[in-house]
Amino acid sequence: MSGKTTGYFLRRSLCPCNLLGPLHMRRISANASRRCSSSEPTKQGNSVKRSQFIPAAESKHDWVGPPHRLSNLRPIIYHIPENETELEKQLRTLRQETEDWNHAFWTNQNITFNKEKDAFVLSQLKEKGLTERDEKGRKRALNSEEMAVFYKHFLDENCIRHANYNKDWYRRNFTITLLMGRVAFHSVWRTLAERRGWKKGGPTT
Repeated sequence: MSGKTTGYFLRRSLCPCNLLGPLHMRRISANASRRCSSSEPTKQGNSVKRSQFIPAAESKHDWVGPPHRLSNLRPIIYHIPENETELEKQLRTLRQETEDWNHAFWTNQNITFNKEKDAFVLSQLKEKGLTERDEKGRKRALNSEEMAVFYKHFLDENCIRHANYNKDWYRRNFTITLLMGRVAFHSVWRTLAERRGWKKGGPTT
């Protein structure tokens, strides 16, 4: 693996505390950290494009990349254990699907935000008889009071959409948390069984 590649993705320890930590932090900051702001040009065709990074085969960690320029979310590539159980695969798949769902939602939301914001600024400048750029070619901007009108309008217009997102977000994380508990329980049971020479079968939870 080249140094350039590893500079973009950082490995994440697989201890239980780190598995729970990112989910907990994202759940708390679902509204606070998803800022609908980006100076990058937005194109709908790039809305769901994710990194093509592939960890080395001997990797034993999750890998976390830099924030995506449109969604502002860090992509995560989950480690696939060598002897992954069906329950562990179910958990990993759900977590990856949730990452992709989250990325798609905030990418599209930020694209919509930027387009509507640009249209609002242009309309306000037009009402004032001003062009998009000043005499020196610098892009004009509205003051905070004027932009507050747009922010309030955007939040009001997307209130139901954000509420539905939050409901689905909590539902997904609740399911993930339950699966993580089951995986941990089965792991402990398997360890005890191996140490004491118990027959295969294990718990039925």
